[in-house]
Amino acid sequence: MNKLIFANLTHRPVRTLLSVLAIAVEVTMILTLVGVSHGTLDSTAARARGVGADIVVRPPNSTVVSALSSAPMSDKLIGVLMQQPHVALATGTVIQGLTFPDSITGLDFATFNKMNGGFTYLSGGDPVNEDDITVDQYYAQHRHLRVGDTLRLVNRDWRVSGIFEGGKLANICVKLSALQAITGSPGHLSQIYVKLDDSKWTDAVVAELKTKMPGYPIYSMEELTSMLSINNIGMLKDFIWVVITVAVIVGFIVVFLAMYTAVLERTREIGILKAVGGSSGLVLELLLRETMLLALLGSVLGIALTYGTQWLMKMLVPPPLVQETVYYWWPIAGGIAVVGSMLGVVVPGVKAVQQDVTEALSYE
Repeated sequence: MNKLIFANLTHRPVRTLLSVLAIAVEVTMILTLVGVSHGTLDSTAARARGVGADIVVRPPNSTVVSALSSAPMSDKLIGVLMQQPHVALATGTVIQGLTFPDSITGLDFATFNKMNGGFTYLSGGDPVNEDDITVDQYYAQHRHLRVGDTLRLVNRDWRVSGIFEGGKLANICVKLSALQAITGSPGHLSQIYVKLDDSKWTDAVVAELKTKMPGYPIYSMEELTSMLSINNIGMLKDFIWVVITVAVIVGFIVVFLAMYTAVLERTREIGILKAVGGSSGLVLELLLRETMLLALLGSVLGIALTYGTQWLMKMLVPPPLVQETVYYWWPIAGGIAVVGSMLGVVVPGVKAVQQDVTEALSYE
């Protein structure tokens, strides 16, 4: 049986290769989408933790995943927060969205440096002038930037003053006052980070702040980062399943066409098998095992191709979009590909087992 299966697959190598490749693309689509979703959210959470804050105060009516491209909070809140028990530092940022997925962040570098030690620069340093800008190594690599280069953003020319290691706060940073002036929001902030004298007081301080600042979403950093997951973002979760459904349909159609053609081409072969005593179950088993082998080969190839998409993402797509390897999705994607493939062989399989032996043997 195994020899017959391999012989059938190698007899039409182009068709076999295309079937395997189509299933591989299905698996790659699923794993790439899942990898980008997980990678981007995990990267966002890591950059938030890199700030070194214990508490985050966000504007009223905002959510954890809402984009902060405005500055609705007064910077006087920093003074209010600094007067609270156990608050050691507080600093605010202004965020201005750029072409998706980029954004530019304005911050008070002096307070930011006290909160977490500041950025680790590979070259250059913090902005000195109002038109200075710092970028992380990934953005610099993508834009081919070096210290001293000019970068045009938000209708203004900036001089790159430093390139820092990624993984902390943002990819593009300027002085807080500069971005406030550009966005027409002097004295206002997009969000505020709070550092305590001892993190053990975090829950108590959060509870106290919520009573004193009703309407403001206030999170501990642990709570905020834990909420940055696919399960907590309904639209993203739904989108992933829509793409998976499309991928399954594609795999189903490809396998259906491949196996339907294979049944037609092997009409005489099926007739011979039945003539020498082969049962309908034997014929169906032959097709199912052949399809299973195609699905498994396609799944393995699809997993391998995701490392290629990771490289392309790193080279061609700017941060903060990041693709990571989500290992527990490997068997899920493979299982989806196998199920879709098995569904695709049902109709050809039924046609094969229903063939009349006499007609099959006379088929040209």
